[in-house]
Formats: sequence, structure tokens, C-alpha cells
Amino acid sequence: MPSADLPHSPAAERNQAPILAQLLALLPARGAALEIASGTGQHAAHFAAALPGWSWQPTDLQETLFTAITAWAAEAGAPNVLPPVALDVLAPRWPVQCQAFAPGAFDLIYCANMLHIAPWACCAGLMQGAARHLAPGGRLVTYGPYLEEGVPTSPGNLAFDASLRAQDGQWGIRRLDDVAAVAAQSGLALQARHAMPANNLLLVWARAGEA
Repeated sequence: MPSADLPHSPAAERNQAPILAQLLALLPARGAALEIASGTGQHAAHFAAALPGWSWQPTDLQETLFTAITAWAAEAGAPNVLPPVALDVLAPRWPVQCQAFAPGAFDLIYCANMLHIAPWACCAGLMQGAARHLAPGGRLVTYGPYLEEGVPTSPGNLAFDASLRAQDGQWGIRRLDDVAAVAAQSGLALQARHAMPANNLLLVWARAGEA
């Protein structure tokens, strides 16, 4: 059980096991991962503890939860979680103060539940940054709800989309075709689609020539 005083996301606790199962099937034993929009840090701690051969670089737009990220990693016994770094996906260059952020530095870039609670421009920022920073053969993994052509949207996702748009007109569940079109502009293509619990998808993106 998590420490009572740590910031806690019930959704992250629910989905971390099925996401990890997909990561374990996808990833080799060793590598370097960059997580975008780490939030509380629960995913970073859970995944890094199960992937001891991987370094895991958490990031977030704000530093508000950096203490929580570090604490979750410590509680999970995951010394391979690196100190969190502030990162804005819309920045033309990702953190230059962190030596790890060289072009082609990461074998995995992981981003969960960001695209629907961020301006649409963040999708292009994510794809452009992934294209810059993924190593040859590297993968971008995104997780969350999507709208799909020809696939009925669950009542829960319809209500969730309406609530997001009511909170902020720039938010909302994204159409998978639109995300794929933006990815293609950065040279990335959808490699795999995995249906996940609670009407979410885990999507694996790779450079078009590697997909």
C-alpha cells in the first residue's frame, strides 16, 4: 500500500499493471526511457522497479510534484528513476540543462493521459520531440482514451470528453486518425494498437521506416 501522505492517482494505480504487461512484452532488458507528463510519479516508480535494466527519466511541465515523484521511486525501491526534470513539449528544444537529452538518447518515450488534457498543439510537440530524441529502433508509447473511426465510443468516454471540453475548450479526447496524421508529419507511424481496460488504448509509434 502507498504511503498515506504521498500524492496519489487512483487511475494510475488501476492502470499501471496492464500497462506494465505491455511494456514488458515490448521492451528489451536494458534501455533508457523518457516519461512525459509523469504526474505523481506512480508509473515511473512501478515501471522502473520492474525494469531494473532501464534508466527512467521522469518529467513534468511543473515542478509541483517532483518531491512526490522522488518519494514514490524511493518507496518502490527503484534507484533507476532519475531526478525529475521540467519539460514543456511545446519547447523547440527539450531540456538543454540535462545532459541526457541528446538527440537519439532514448529507447522509449512514454506518455500517458496527456493528449486529452492539453492543447492540441501539444500533440505535435510530443511527436516532434519524440522524432528528435528517440534512438534508432526506439519507440514512443502513448496511453489514454481515443476516438476511433468505425469504433463505437463508450458512454463513459463520451461523458468524459464532454466534461473535459466543459473545463477547457482546448481539451478533449483526440481522434486517433488526427493523432496519426500529426505523427506522420514528424516521420512517425503507428506500429501497434492494444486495447486496454476502461476503454483506453496503448499505442506504439515508431519511425516510419522502422515500423
